Amino acid sequence: MCGIVGFLSDGAVDGGENLSRMMSSIARRGPDSEGRSTWPGVWLGHRRLAILDLSPAGHQPMLSEDGQVGLVFNGCVYNFLSLRRELEARGHRFHSQCDTEVLLRGYLEWGINDLAPRLHGMFAFAIWDQRTRKLFLCRDRMGVKPLLFSARGKDFAFASTAGALAAAGFTADLDPQAVLEFLDYGYVGDTRSIYRGVHKLLPGHILEWSAGQITRQSYWTLPQPVENGAVTFEEAVEETERLLVESVRLRLQADVPIAALLSGGVDSALVCWAMKKLNANVTAFTIGSPGDADDESSAAAFTAKALDIPHQMVSLLDTHDLEIETLLDAFSEPFAAQSTFGILSLSRAIKPFGTVLLTGDGADDVYLGYPHFLNAWRAQNIANALPSFAASLWQAGRGLLPAAGPAQRLASFLDYSTGGLGAYIQRRNGLSFLANHGILGSSLASTAAPWRDVPHSLPAARRLFHDAFQYHWDTHFTGEFMPKVDGGTMHYALEARAPFLDQKLWEFAAALPVSMRLKGGVMKAIPREIVRRRIHPSIGTRAKQGFTVPVSRWLLGPKTQLWDRLRSPSSALAALGWVKAPALSAAIDRSIASGQLPGGLWHLLILDHWLERHR
Repeated sequence: MCGIVGFLSDGAVDGGENLSRMMSSIARRGPDSEGRSTWPGVWLGHRRLAILDLSPAGHQPMLSEDGQVGLVFNGCVYNFLSLRRELEARGHRFHSQCDTEVLLRGYLEWGINDLAPRLHGMFAFAIWDQRTRKLFLCRDRMGVKPLLFSARGKDFAFASTAGALAAAGFTADLDPQAVLEFLDYGYVGDTRSIYRGVHKLLPGHILEWSAGQITRQSYWTLPQPVENGAVTFEEAVEETERLLVESVRLRLQADVPIAALLSGGVDSALVCWAMKKLNANVTAFTIGSPGDADDESSAAAFTAKALDIPHQMVSLLDTHDLEIETLLDAFSEPFAAQSTFGILSLSRAIKPFGTVLLTGDGADDVYLGYPHFLNAWRAQNIANALPSFAASLWQAGRGLLPAAGPAQRLASFLDYSTGGLGAYIQRRNGLSFLANHGILGSSLASTAAPWRDVPHSLPAARRLFHDAFQYHWDTHFTGEFMPKVDGGTMHYALEARAPFLDQKLWEFAAALPVSMRLKGGVMKAIPREIVRRRIHPSIGTRAKQGFTVPVSRWLLGPKTQLWDRLRSPSSALAALGWVKAPALSAAIDRSIASGQLPGGLWHLLILDHWLERHR
């Protein structure tokens, strides 16, 4: 786990100075060493967090023997040992024990297009080939590791963070649509950057730069569900168990201490169970919020006792853990996922005990552990049973239902069943709250939000699950989950590894029938069955709770002073014409009085602090 940067120019720009600024900006991602290599008009830089082969033999950039090919790499290739044996059989001789050299020699042997599909792991890497004057960028299938790039005239740069590109002068104006996307979602997804002209390489993609021309191609796509597949539920349970244990085994490869994250839920319990099964000597850590209704400390302690594994608690005891400055430093784009405060606190506490952290991320996504997946599936089933005139009939009578309570939830469900993804997306209210309360300034109010302009139709409702899953992947999964874990852990030089994000496990699970993964209306039915059999029945039936941090309680109570600057007509947001200060101040007052924090206000608070710190 590291940070990578690079700069290409045939102009008069001082590439070495640019590279130095970029490397300084990613120093926390790689505190163990730094390295740089140059060719005419080309500069590569690397900050290392040593995980495999801690010796200087794993130093980067790593070069071919003739110095014509250079590689910088962030992540871990879990099948590097099998690839190494294959390369040794072809005559390659290795000088290190790390996966970086396998990547380099794999490129020399197979080329980028044959190398990428062979890789099993999480990675973002860049290869400069001086022989052809070509640069290749490659990102892993799940988008676990970030990789951004920008072209400006004759110059091209790439980096692990947007902040590194900003340090090299590759960022200019903010993108108004990205600002709106942040205000709606609380993050900027993979199809945009907060900066104009800065792009994110999509998961499972390769970029080639040659003589100033950029081409991109996909090397992997996720399989679609096969509703009439031959796999039985029992076979799916057995294969999931086998794949998970193998995935955990691969992620235990490290020359540094390993820790594990344990919540009160199913996913991290299974990861810890697999480690126990593999006889791994790993301590599990839990983050708790004493006194908070959503605290999972006791549930996690019960699981640890059932597994008989070492366990430590990390408590969010008071508001000192609400450190917005730390959040702003960990993410160089505005980022408002409240659970990030927990990730940051946990990473800070775990770092003295380990450099690798195993987590339960990914199971809810592919095994369908979220209520919105179940709702989409049920709505799709209803849509397929409705006559063609049902959508217009529902729209004519929709106003007869109350606008709150259970009736409103029923109305939303019928909207999904007759309107499809367009209705499904409307459940987000970040932008809606700001617009409805007259808070958005003229410059943002006139900016289009195309992700909200999805047509409603009954045919769309009849494919709602497929569209909703893709929407989740494009937004919540790649835009929030992956950056949250990477940014939160890497801020403390901690490598997060998620066995449920294993590509083989995803390829198997994604092809399973949706009806099997939601068997009997039970979300995440397959992992729950494994927990019931292997750990404890009560854990397998435990309701999903989610990872929460009491941000609302803090901001509307002991930390209300954080709103002071946002109220001011001279705030950064007001100065840009993005908000109307009087309307915003009134909304803050109502929120404090009611004890309810709308997502739109929280997003504005983070954006204002981000602008002050980064702009």
